[in-house]
Amino acid sequence: MGKLLILPRIVAGPNSSESVHPLHPDLQLTSITYLCLWELKLVNSDECLMTRMQEMSLDYHFTVEQEVGSSTHAFFGFNGTAGVWRINALNEAGGWKDRTTVEDMDLAVRASLKGWKFVFVGDLKVKNELPSTFKAYRYQQHRWSCGPANLFRKMVMEILRNKKVTAWKKFHVIYGFFFVRKIVAHIVTFLFYCVVIPATVLVPEVQVPKWGAVYIPSIITLLNAVSTPKSLHLLVFWILFENVMSLHRTKATIIGLLEAGRVNEWVVTEKLGDAMKHKSGKQMKKSRSRIGERLHVLELLAGIYLFFCASYDLAFGKNHFYIYLYLQAAAFFVMGFGYIGTFVPTS
Repeated sequence: MGKLLILPRIVAGPNSSESVHPLHPDLQLTSITYLCLWELKLVNSDECLMTRMQEMSLDYHFTVEQEVGSSTHAFFGFNGTAGVWRINALNEAGGWKDRTTVEDMDLAVRASLKGWKFVFVGDLKVKNELPSTFKAYRYQQHRWSCGPANLFRKMVMEILRNKKVTAWKKFHVIYGFFFVRKIVAHIVTFLFYCVVIPATVLVPEVQVPKWGAVYIPSIITLLNAVSTPKSLHLLVFWILFENVMSLHRTKATIIGLLEAGRVNEWVVTEKLGDAMKHKSGKQMKKSRSRIGERLHVLELLAGIYLFFCASYDLAFGKNHFYIYLYLQAAAFFVMGFGYIGTFVPTS
């Protein structure tokens, strides 16, 4: 049998970014033998529409990527907020390294290449707070998209040269975990939905088949959202939101692959906790009036492009893409002007 690391689901504190809390009694017994990763219990998922949509994405991540990966003894990423490592695993893998902004994923990959196996314990949960301001969420998503792409660049040859794991596991880590989920998913989402489909309106000779534009994406979307049944009525908003964020993630992924500019940028994710409860309505109103502080130029430019394509399709097109394009343009404008998430009052 291989060496085993148990990774349960943990609940992080409401006022910290990467909180550490006392171990669950059951875990204290288990951790003598295993490394554990837990699922996060999102304590503020109902705070605003943006946190509801984050919950939909994270529920899929835990249910499908980590729980299924654990049950099949396949590799899956370590969640730095919610897990316990065996000291032997840490030492054998080479310890923590600061070469990327995803040191937890880096350590998990190296431990996996040493033959350690991860187990996800779903009945233990750790409280965690989602970023509820758009600024904090953008910083978090930059780190989560740029870091894995940069780690892929630095580790791909190390994975290929490894002698301790099978060729199938190497293929799974390189292709399934890194290339598809951490690189291609972001870039294809943005290019297909926000560039190619709108461009076909301007070039009518190019036709995107319905199975590629509607049926397959719809099936994938439903499978992603089924982990959060209470939010299925928000499915359309979630799709539009994820398409807008794909612009930011694509930019971060390219930065990570090229090791450009902000590749090592680390901004601790701001969590509001109970701070908002003590702010007055007058302060909130004052905050809302400062539009200039919340402008995001790339999102606004993408919104203008989509709005133009939608108007052109309405006037000259035959495929009725303008229905989707107007909705997606509106989403880019709303997020481009910063009207999403919680507004933090200024003193």
